[in-house]
Amino acid sequence: MRKILTNILKTLLPFVLGIGILWWMYRGTDWRDFMHCVFHDMHWGWMALSLLFGVLPQLFRAWRWRMALKPLGEQPRARVCADAIFLSYASSLVVPRIGEVARCGTLKKYDGVSFSKSLGTVLTERLVDSVMVILLTAVAVLSQLPVLLQFLRTTGMSLDQVLGRFTGTGYVVTALCAVAVLGFGYYLFKNLSFFSKSREIARNIWTGIRSLRDVKNLPLYLFYSLGIWVGYYLHFYIAFFCFDFTCGINPVAAFLIFCVGTFAVLVPTPNGAGPWHFAVKTMLILYGVAEPQAILFALVVHTIQTMEVVLLGAYGWADLALLQRNIRKT
Repeated sequence: MRKILTNILKTLLPFVLGIGILWWMYRGTDWRDFMHCVFHDMHWGWMALSLLFGVLPQLFRAWRWRMALKPLGEQPRARVCADAIFLSYASSLVVPRIGEVARCGTLKKYDGVSFSKSLGTVLTERLVDSVMVILLTAVAVLSQLPVLLQFLRTTGMSLDQVLGRFTGTGYVVTALCAVAVLGFGYYLFKNLSFFSKSREIARNIWTGIRSLRDVKNLPLYLFYSLGIWVGYYLHFYIAFFCFDFTCGINPVAAFLIFCVGTFAVLVPTPNGAGPWHFAVKTMLILYGVAEPQAILFALVVHTIQTMEVVLLGAYGWADLALLQRNIRKT
């Protein structure tokens, strides 16, 4: 009974946290403004281009994953890898962070790939991506540091004044996000320690992690790794041109906003809903966007990009079903 209750809480709490933050941010929003923004103010041509770059990083991730599995003697089809990635992102909307397990299970089911070996390569990906994000964020902060200092000097704003723009509720939301990240880290560590109890599984996971050194074309692997984050950035930055009030933000500033939003997604809510909105809205205000417009931007862009994740997940599920049906016919 206790285990069932724990599982229910692990599933519901991310939704509660995300919905709570969204409610707090949009409690005073006039939804007619939202509809007008989507159907009258937004430039859909730019949004269509942005959505193309929402697909490319997932394909890069699939191709990179396939490269990491080959040294382990696994030969999954590129098509199945791509479908597994599409499904993993969509499934994480239902249960945050379940995507890693879902995609490994998909490869196991359709191409017979060892679950524990593929999980090891996923852990390697997470390590590579973490290093990549940290480096990119450091570059973003350093490149924008003169601008931020000049902004503070020009406006006469001290650190206390900047922090003073947070309301009491804003501090509470930030604290909750920090607690959620720490809680998820503890949960992840606890689950990994569970895997270590099985020598065979632990050995396969370690083999998957070490597979990076045996990748035949390491430059291509690194190209995919960088391409994933360049694609994510363009997915986000091109959306700035959808609105007149954000199109003037320069690419470097947008890159810093992107990095801040990426860290906000670490909070385990569905697709970062809530924390991502809060982080992006706050950064847009810092760069001179009016708060109502910043709030609308975060809501519109996140909603449309989440719909894309759902559609790609539906495509992945349908394509896998088609593959299975064709196999049964042969």
